[in-house]
Amino acid sequence: MSGHTATTAPGPFEPPPVARLKEVNLRYGRTRALDAINLEIPPGRMVGVIGPDGVGKSSLFSLIAGSRAIQSGQVEVLGGSMADRRHRRAVCPRVAYMPQGLGKNLYPTLSVFENVDFFARLFGHDRHERERRIAELLTATGLAPFAGRPAGKFSGGMKQKLGLCCALIHDPDLLILDEPTTGVDPLSRRQFWELIDRIRGDRAGMSVLIATAYMEEAARFDWLVAMNAGGILATGTPRDLLGQTGTASLEEAFIVLLPESQREGYQPVHIPPRETDPNGEAAIEAHDLTMRFGDFIAVDHVTFRIGKGEIFGFLGSNGCGKTTTMKMLTGLLAASEGEARLFGRPVDPHDLDTRRRVGYMSQSFSLYSELTVRQNLVLHARLFGMPRERIPGRVLEMAQRFGLNEVMCSLPDALPLGQRQRLSLAVAMIHGPEMLILDEPTSGVDPVARDGFWQIMIDLARRDKVTIFISTHFMNEAERCDRISLMHAGRVLASAAPAALIAARGAATLEEAFISHLEEAAGTAGSDPAVSEPTASPLRHEPHAVGSGAGSGLFSLRRLFSYTRRETLELRRDPIRLTLAMVGSAILMFVMGYGITLDVENLSFAALDRDQTAISRDYLLNLAGSRYFSVRPPIKDYADLDRRMRAGEITLAIEIPPGFARDLRRGTRVSVGAWIDGAMPARAETVRGYVQGMHAHWLATLARQTVGEVAEAASIETRFRYNPDVKSLVAMVPAVIPLLLMLIPAMLTALSVVREKELGSIVNLYVTPVTRLEFLVGKQIPYVALAMLNFLLLVGLAVVLFGVPVKGSFMALAVAALLYVIAATSFGLVVSAFMRSQTAALFGTAVLTILPAVQFSGMIDPVSSLEGAGALIGKAYPTTHFLTIARGTFSKGLGFTDLQASFIPLFLAVPLLICLGAALLKKQER
Repeated sequence: MSGHTATTAPGPFEPPPVARLKEVNLRYGRTRALDAINLEIPPGRMVGVIGPDGVGKSSLFSLIAGSRAIQSGQVEVLGGSMADRRHRRAVCPRVAYMPQGLGKNLYPTLSVFENVDFFARLFGHDRHERERRIAELLTATGLAPFAGRPAGKFSGGMKQKLGLCCALIHDPDLLILDEPTTGVDPLSRRQFWELIDRIRGDRAGMSVLIATAYMEEAARFDWLVAMNAGGILATGTPRDLLGQTGTASLEEAFIVLLPESQREGYQPVHIPPRETDPNGEAAIEAHDLTMRFGDFIAVDHVTFRIGKGEIFGFLGSNGCGKTTTMKMLTGLLAASEGEARLFGRPVDPHDLDTRRRVGYMSQSFSLYSELTVRQNLVLHARLFGMPRERIPGRVLEMAQRFGLNEVMCSLPDALPLGQRQRLSLAVAMIHGPEMLILDEPTSGVDPVARDGFWQIMIDLARRDKVTIFISTHFMNEAERCDRISLMHAGRVLASAAPAALIAARGAATLEEAFISHLEEAAGTAGSDPAVSEPTASPLRHEPHAVGSGAGSGLFSLRRLFSYTRRETLELRRDPIRLTLAMVGSAILMFVMGYGITLDVENLSFAALDRDQTAISRDYLLNLAGSRYFSVRPPIKDYADLDRRMRAGEITLAIEIPPGFARDLRRGTRVSVGAWIDGAMPARAETVRGYVQGMHAHWLATLARQTVGEVAEAASIETRFRYNPDVKSLVAMVPAVIPLLLMLIPAMLTALSVVREKELGSIVNLYVTPVTRLEFLVGKQIPYVALAMLNFLLLVGLAVVLFGVPVKGSFMALAVAALLYVIAATSFGLVVSAFMRSQTAALFGTAVLTILPAVQFSGMIDPVSSLEGAGALIGKAYPTTHFLTIARGTFSKGLGFTDLQASFIPLFLAVPLLICLGAALLKKQER
């Protein structure tokens, strides 16, 4: 429902709304995420936003938190407009934001303490204050015993508790939680909400804004906002919504609030009783099924038996092993231990007959987005070997059965989430399997579509005797299964009918029964962090007790170095990046130092001597005696010449014509043929010069021998300074150092920023007081230090391995290298502003650094020989000037005074590139 106005106008003594939205619209391309939203959120309450995925909850929260730019309308938070940059800076210490996704704002390689300490530094707390606050929060959440454990090794519930600690480190007035318990086990969910209640009790007046997909959670909130299709359906207390709709549960109330078009034809799920046969055929059997990934046990001796036509539910939190178990049952993963059987036969990925009897629907949408609905169905029918004449009829049958008739020509991305899920199920059923394995098929789907989906599955099981093995997070869905298994930490805690599990534990609901099993498992494990009980501890509320510069000031060294420290810790714990930086540079130095050479020596040549005289043989010996040429057996004829040159046996062929010696004695002009392999033009030109030089030298020698010495008025002798032997190694090794110091530091720095975008932790830049300059320079410093270590390694290789000494001022070279790597890492920051994925950043940085460095910086051709855009790039690119300094210090014995003209562009490039990177980086998502 678009444009719904929801207000709670304050009375004369009531505080103003914590947030107010007026006519707010938001689009992502052609998709309308928010449609004319008008909303006032009351202060000091626990406000829940309910609705399925894709209705605009996360978009609404990102606007209120200030992490996303406002496109149209007004968003006021804590008394000011979020369109005003100064207000956002002033208010961000009063707002805490946990984005959607387990631990999305955390850093997995950092420990619990290091994560919370990082956020405390961003908000300006000094050391004493940080230690006090961190100790209180970790004690209150039960994380204190695991302060040194990396965040990436925690369960979903513990990650959410840690994320909450990071959000509460600065005493916010508004806490925004976007689906904080999605994918978390019931016990951790209960502990999370108990923790929130305790925090609210200790911090009077704090407002909490929460999005949730669990309606039973929403019932505990003070005030609700029901959303659908980017608009607001209704607002009020849970009791208000139930009274308004005349329903007994919030899920039923939400269905009633939906537009008539969405709930047209809706019927509650009907589950006929299942005809049981104790001696019936088993569809799935697992015996001690185990999966290990190194030392980590993902699935721990799981055993169960599922009868034909049974709906079997797998319950558990994210990471408990459900998906891994399903992959082992379908043959996608080979079990480390134990056995799985389908229809009485061992699971074998090569047993196509058995696999055709199984349909698999993965957790994420995995169909081809560039193919239409019809084309996806036809393709999968062919992949399963269905006869061509049967495919059209089967596709039509699936379209009718799953309600896809009207969208057969549509692309999957254009379909609502519910229809995409039905399409995935239709594809899984296209070949008529006897078993369906469904991995969280209804996650994020609205209640109407979810119930319709379940009715289809129940009909398949009861009418067609299809065995259904399904994983889910929703307890009301689990109660629809014939039997369920409760899974935690890779182990099955219990398996039985839902009613039997509830009765066995004396619980009121299935969720309480699951919690009871989890508590029992925790008592057995003793120290399982996933189900540890938090310790009750008061949290002292000291409003806005932030350190200097936490919420004000344009620049803070404390915030800057918080990113430096965090990036350094992550870099130290990432062996791949360190290997790329150090070992990769050494390998590339070795390959390029020896591989990029303009030297032409030991060229293979052969002769087609048609004269066969002493003079012709003397001519050929003149070439064979040179270090530039290596003689090969004579050529027989033109066909032999062509064959050997095609095969690469010879690079040069000399053809001496008949009568060569006779014509020379007569003084007649003689032509000698030189056939050169021109596949590499530059190399061919060098060979041509050598041949012409050797030819001229032989003629001069012959003239002196036959005519006598000729007195010359003057003679010119060529001498090469700095590189007397004209060796490419001496020229190329100092040139490879600038190339590698541009390529690898720029690449690593770009990846460090883009990785934050890809993983979602960039939101910490959006919603904390840190400035763009602090963020970029803080992340840049560790890579500058790493690049300088790289510089020392490369210079050491040049001197020791390649024997190219530094003849000039090493200090001048080192200072230039420092300026250069700062410019290189700054260039990586600039590139990162345009990239959204690490793969794109990797290739983009490589192309944008290697091409200018090799083609336009004087590495091979002098910059002075370039014209147009190439000349402009060459003069502006930092590699040009550092290359001049490198060659000057290595080969020419130059120092600061001699090279000062090349230092000036490097000095100018550093602030220019850093400021450009800061200007291009956005402080809000667009």
